Amino acid sequence: MSEIRGRNYINGQWQETAETFESLNPSDTRETVGVFPKSGKEEAQAAVAAAKAAYPEWKRVSRVKRGEYIDQLAQLMKRDIDEMTELCAREVGKQWNESYADVIESIHMAQFVAGYSRQPDGYVVPSEVAAKDAYIIRKPKGVTTCIAPWNFPFAIPLWEVLPAVVEGNTCTLKPSPFSAACGYKLAQLFEEAGFPKGVVNVLQGWGAEVGEALVQHPDTRLILFTGSYAVGQEIQKFVATDPMKFAACEMGGKNQVLVLEDADMDIAVPAAVMSAYKTSGQRCVAADRILVDRKREAEFTEKFLAASKRMKIGDATRKDVFTGPMVNEQGREKYEKHNAAAREEGFEILLEGGRLTDEGREHGYFVSPFVYRGEYKPGSWVLNEEAFSPHVAIIPVDGLDHAIQVHNEVPYGLAGAVITEDYRNWRECREELEVGLLYVNLPSIGAEVHLPFGGMKRSGNGHPGAATLIDYVTHRTAFTVNHDREIQMAQGLSAEV
Repeated sequence: MSEIRGRNYINGQWQETAETFESLNPSDTRETVGVFPKSGKEEAQAAVAAAKAAYPEWKRVSRVKRGEYIDQLAQLMKRDIDEMTELCAREVGKQWNESYADVIESIHMAQFVAGYSRQPDGYVVPSEVAAKDAYIIRKPKGVTTCIAPWNFPFAIPLWEVLPAVVEGNTCTLKPSPFSAACGYKLAQLFEEAGFPKGVVNVLQGWGAEVGEALVQHPDTRLILFTGSYAVGQEIQKFVATDPMKFAACEMGGKNQVLVLEDADMDIAVPAAVMSAYKTSGQRCVAADRILVDRKREAEFTEKFLAASKRMKIGDATRKDVFTGPMVNEQGREKYEKHNAAAREEGFEILLEGGRLTDEGREHGYFVSPFVYRGEYKPGSWVLNEEAFSPHVAIIPVDGLDHAIQVHNEVPYGLAGAVITEDYRNWRECREELEVGLLYVNLPSIGAEVHLPFGGMKRSGNGHPGAATLIDYVTHRTAFTVNHDREIQMAQGLSAEV
């Protein structure tokens, strides 16, 4: 692929800015994937104005017609699967198969939302008064800002944008600057799919310079955010000061795999490896704590370490590697900070991780797995803060109740997995674990678009993404009609005047 010269997409027009930034290939930083606009307040104002101007007409477009635009987008993505897969692997460092899955998930999201456009958009409810009909209908909230992370550069933006626009909202998407080329590709697809001007705008740039301006713009009514807890918390704080705004935030996790006494190790080990290391641990659902029943810990640890050592790490565009690099130097430094904290807090280091600079990896952000073990320490920083890297703690626990207790003491609550052969165990986990997503005899990764995706505590504010985001991009409006020639009131209220 040649170097991309990206532009903003505002009101159906391609626009540049005076300042630009580069997006580099994290597998080989000598390669510039593209150069993109460094947007600021001026561009944010223009994008919000375009979305505001398009909103009155777009919300009056048939919901079925809005779904047809989205179906056209799905067809275009099917056509461009290979191109999008390669672009994802090159720009964000997701191994080829993971990048392919990201694109497929994007297509699934578009297919789901397009089909949903023909589903009921409200319902009839009974009234206390026989002569009345009562309805609940949905109305769009208005101008929307979508802020998406780099690690699912096609899927997550569409989790946010498509539920919003199918319900009649108009929006501006701000991709991560580390997935700017993927965001630019989405903008090109939105244009080719024929979305009217201003319905979907795409702005490139950094959160502090353009994301904040989009969120704080007085005409923004809805903010859909996926990213770090720190940024999500600031968005929530700001939205709390403005009753005209609503935010749905998904903010990462400190996820765990529970390996119980009756676990099948042929499931437990690969599930833990995938949970810990896919996307080099840079998934909000990645598990960097593995709670293992003390009676099985030695067996599990031996097999997990063996699998960790033989894992193939390399250029993300290669189909024969298990995982690729960290996305940038900041990610690698965060990984090293967590590793240092594990040493400082006195844990036993089982596998020394570090930077990989051999075998053609000297120009990328490659690191190897870091694994440590020790008794659970409630006040431990390293056991409670998201590592977002191949950094893994093995913690022995004494039975199911202890595992649940240790699990629930973390401040996050996004995803988790339990490995057990006893249905009573997984049912107890289903009822007691404080998570938004739970997997049984599976890795703590995966997101089918027709299921809710979101967590509790620091992981989210109860408004899950993907398909169920549709519940939060609309207002429910009660609509009651009297068919009698007299006024009759519910609850026995007199209508005499």
